[in-house]
Amino acid sequence: MKRFLQLIQHCLTEVREVMPWDLAERLECAPAPLIVDVREPDEYAAMHLPGSINVPRGILESACEWDYEETLPELVEAREREVVVCRSGNRSVLAAHALQVLGYRRVVSLRLGLRGWKDDDQPLVDAAGVEVAPEVADDYFTPRLRPDQVNPERR
Repeated sequence: MKRFLQLIQHCLTEVREVMPWDLAERLECAPAPLIVDVREPDEYAAMHLPGSINVPRGILESACEWDYEETLPELVEAREREVVVCRSGNRSVLAAHALQVLGYRRVVSLRLGLRGWKDDDQPLVDAAGVEVAPEVADDYFTPRLRPDQVNPERR
């Protein structure tokens, strides 16, 4: 049995990562990579990378295939395109691994996730396409664990 972080470490033996500053450079080149944000729709609406598409982790596999209600043609047709998966750096690793299993040849995970993107002073936008203020992003990325979510051995 693996725990969450052990599963991430296992997947990282097969998944490549890209740093936020390297992604920023790649986005200036043609063709730009397809950015897939695997967070939930409300998370994506709060803030996301400009130009990214939202494919929640729960429907990723069916969104990659034709003939499903979740099918996203742009994603289905991207098997040979560079695809960058983002979230926190953990969920994105799992999603990138799943895409590799499904035949995507040029998929990477955004190391450090959206927080790393913000910390590199790269823009995040909300659902209306308006740039999110840095202090709003800082607050959004501040972890908020309830006491019952903390490992009892560390309380």
